[in-house]
Amino acid sequence: MSDHMRVQRVVVTGAGNISSLGSDWSSVRQRLLQQQNAVRVMPEWDQYPDLKTRLASPVDDFQLPSNFRAKQKRSMGRVAQMAVTATQIALEDAGLLGDEVIKNGQTGVSYGSATGSSAAALEFFGLLEDQSMSRINTTTYIRMMSHTAAVNLSVVFGTQGRMYTTSSACTAGSQGIGFGYGAIRAGQQTVMIAGGAEELCPTQAAVFDTILAASLANETPQHSPRPFDTDRDGLVLGEGATTLILESLEHAQARGATILAEIIGFATNTDGGHMVRPRQASMQRVMELSLDDANISASDIGYVCAHGTATEHGDIAESNATYQVLGHKPISSLKSYTGHTLGACGAFELWSSIQMMKEGWFAATVNLNNIDPRCADLDYICNQPKQINTDLIMSNNFAFGGINTSLIVRNGASISD
Repeated sequence: MSDHMRVQRVVVTGAGNISSLGSDWSSVRQRLLQQQNAVRVMPEWDQYPDLKTRLASPVDDFQLPSNFRAKQKRSMGRVAQMAVTATQIALEDAGLLGDEVIKNGQTGVSYGSATGSSAAALEFFGLLEDQSMSRINTTTYIRMMSHTAAVNLSVVFGTQGRMYTTSSACTAGSQGIGFGYGAIRAGQQTVMIAGGAEELCPTQAAVFDTILAASLANETPQHSPRPFDTDRDGLVLGEGATTLILESLEHAQARGATILAEIIGFATNTDGGHMVRPRQASMQRVMELSLDDANISASDIGYVCAHGTATEHGDIAESNATYQVLGHKPISSLKSYTGHTLGACGAFELWSSIQMMKEGWFAATVNLNNIDPRCADLDYICNQPKQINTDLIMSNNFAFGGINTSLIVRNGASISD
């Protein structure tokens, strides 16, 4: 069998993050250990009187690093700016920033966001509303398009390999990682820049407002969202970007890279049913397919990072699907800290879970005080973080349109040749 045809093992060698909990792991870790979420009231949204929810989890202190040139910045809205910043951090963390492998065709991009930048969309659709092109410029569409983050990554860092643009709402980040994993495993790329990003916009809150799925607990922001809780009243939106650098194990070991984790399983499928109401059966199936891909049994999984959005149908279907496949497993939802970051959530949650696995503990679901009896009999981590020594974890995400993903990773410390 030729080298090209040989199945490659895929490892994570770098990570970069922009989130409402902080950008480096020490900041995020502190918030998780203290069970302190980043949800706040949004007075900025008071100008939209019909919008009922006033809660979100923004990245209040984000600025594009000064090393990016004005010419580069012109093609980037906020979502792309967060993506390139997280990716610069990740490449530096991996020891690959400026390395020839990034630009010689061996590196690709697999990156997702639900939408592009809203400010650019306003410029664009002004033509239809005002019959005027006065606000449209040469970069309007580039900033607006759903794959703006992915293509800006390629242009800024000079990648010439394959490109996957995963605009699949809540699974954009996890599909980004999964498809990147597939490209390396098949020998098609040596390195993949993978992950997802999203910028906060009141239009996204309006989406969930109209289907009665957004939290209206505007007086008590710190108590929302409440995944798996009887008293949940809906989700809260957030924003951010998380990038993982994926690499073939062979290439990583040859250059003496630090290995954070190995991705060993990925699956994605669709419900083929309802646009917004999830199906338990296909949620179960995607977890089973991921276990099959990883060639492990359910008993090997030590922790499950839940999608856990704090919507009634989602929590109930997800918990029951998880129980049917894995049994009584430790599980928690990181969206109780960051809100739902849409295209970024899958990447942020996998990265955080990897970091916690390395340290032997997992965060509690904050605000989970009364477990909904309609949710399955899982080991819900609540009240305080839980010490768990495991080398195998699963991270699941589920999106509008019935798009499901399941990722399984192994602790990098346990990797042998």
